[in-house]
Amino acid sequence: MKDSLKLLAVAAIAGAATTALAGIFGGISPAARRADAKVTGDYVEARTASVFCGACHYNGELMSLGQDALLAWNFDGGSYHGVSLKGVRAFAAVTGNENLSLHDSAHKTQLVIDTGATSEQASAVAALIKEKCGTELGEIVQVTRAPVSFTHNDTGYVVASQGFAELNVSYRTDKSCCTMPGMVWYSPISPIDHRMVGFTESASFNGALTQPWSRTGEDSAFYGAIAF
Repeated sequence: MKDSLKLLAVAAIAGAATTALAGIFGGISPAARRADAKVTGDYVEARTASVFCGACHYNGELMSLGQDALLAWNFDGGSYHGVSLKGVRAFAAVTGNENLSLHDSAHKTQLVIDTGATSEQASAVAALIKEKCGTELGEIVQVTRAPVSFTHNDTGYVVASQGFAELNVSYRTDKSCCTMPGMVWYSPISPIDHRMVGFTESASFNGALTQPWSRTGEDSAFYGAIAF
């Protein structure tokens, strides 16, 4: 009898979680599914492995590092299924058992959407990110709403969501990633135009997806214009 009750409780929890995610991804009104405007905005990511380095450094990290990454989008225009995305911000953490470039292992993602977005915008952004980045993100196990700040200025990017993650990426002013493209490894997790390598001043994760981690002072970031 006790075992039966335990099974019923587990089933109820699983059903509630499925319903919640279905609400996020399926909350776009059928009436809103019309021609979309081009999506525009900024994107930045930081990995737990260098993306700009010599071959020996890259090979030394490939099998032991790079299992985690932070990704952030700041939409300043466009729409998805007729829903305007202007002003929406989203922050994600991705994890895997191996370097994220090795797709033999499963990836999991936690996604945070800024509380300034409407419920319709949150549903649209979650669905858009899943559509465009689904292979790289793997299973999106949790979607939550929380304040997300995203600053893009003359020196780089600062993104933060309290209790989840923080990201501080500076420009490489010497543009050496352009003059030495053979030293750039990996590709951005999210499709972007005008891809550039950034210097990660700091990146830290404190969410529920995996163990907390932090990195500082390395060429482990990409940034560019959203290309959805």
